[in-house]
Amino acid sequence: MPIYTWKGTNRYGDEVKGERMAASEDELLRTLQKEQITVTAISAKRREFNIPFLSRERVRLKELSVFSRQLSVLIDAELPLIQSLNILVEQTRNKYFKRVITQIREDVEAGSSLNQAMRKHPKVFDDLFCNMIASGEQSGSLDIMLRRLSEFIEKSVRLRAKVKQASVYPTAILLFAIFVAIFILWKVIPVFATIFLELGANLPALTAIVVKLSNFVQDYIIFIFLGLIAAVFLFRYFRNTPRGRVIVDRALLRLPLFGSLLEKVGVSRVTRTLSTLLSGGVSMLESLRITSSTAGNVILEGWIMEARRLVAEGKSLTDGLREAGRFPFMMTQMVSVGEATGTLDEMLSKLADFYDEEVDNTVGALLSILEPVMLIAVGGIVGGLVVSMYLPIFSLIQQF
Repeated sequence: MPIYTWKGTNRYGDEVKGERMAASEDELLRTLQKEQITVTAISAKRREFNIPFLSRERVRLKELSVFSRQLSVLIDAELPLIQSLNILVEQTRNKYFKRVITQIREDVEAGSSLNQAMRKHPKVFDDLFCNMIASGEQSGSLDIMLRRLSEFIEKSVRLRAKVKQASVYPTAILLFAIFVAIFILWKVIPVFATIFLELGANLPALTAIVVKLSNFVQDYIIFIFLGLIAAVFLFRYFRNTPRGRVIVDRALLRLPLFGSLLEKVGVSRVTRTLSTLLSGGVSMLESLRITSSTAGNVILEGWIMEARRLVAEGKSLTDGLREAGRFPFMMTQMVSVGEATGTLDEMLSKLADFYDEEVDNTVGALLSILEPVMLIAVGGIVGGLVVSMYLPIFSLIQQF
């Protein structure tokens, strides 16, 4: 969702401002009005161009999980909130996160609630986090909500690690094969081509193609590397556009082998997020809105928002999910049982655990299939280049 900057005055007449994620300006305006803030200006924040691996202003999920668990323990020990935040400021090593916690503490000291102070930092605390904190503050169970958030984030981290495990290996092997092939075409093939030219050997079709490809690589090696780098950045830019997200995410779900894995990962995220929000007392419609933004795939996000629309019209969540998209049959059945028995959050949590196990099994099966396939592919690329250089040698031997 887009980030908006806003200015206004609170119920005490003090001037306040901040940044917050929202689906639209109207939605943000309604949210701020509920917090008794009179808005004077709202504008969409411009997208900043940065390179993720060079940017230091970020908070990792593991750090956020530790923060949640530590704050939960401190509040459970009946320490005042401001004192608890002071302790966490001293213990946090991440300088950016330290500044964020310091600003939150200052806002709380000035009379703001914890969730309102956190909403000023949407890069660190998303809607799910802030809504759970708000629910905990209203019900007097902030320590419990923080513990649930910590458990939720820890499981999300493990899920991401599984996806990385499935994607890093084939990606690394493929990149290795590309760079080895480029190096052979750039440095090795020209040596053989010169020898064949001096000996006047007749080049087979495969060898002639490889030599021409080698000449192209030699002439445009710099442009090839620049083109590869540009392709990565252009893909990232295209992926961040609304149309690009739809095209890429739909293609990912249709990928052989990986499509099934990504769908299971998305369902696991959706069910766990929805379970966490509902158990925290967040309303169904708000929970579905927040859940859609954590699905990780714009196609799944669209299905959930369609289900939300149907629920808003008076239908049950089960019917909404059945009509909105092609969610797994097991998911709709478990949701139906949860709604019938009044244990929807528990059923969704069990469903998330089930799909986590499914992701584990799928990742193991993928790796066992991809390992020989990738080795054969790399061997075929490198072996094909080597064989193409030996074919003229055989013809020369036959001439003599």
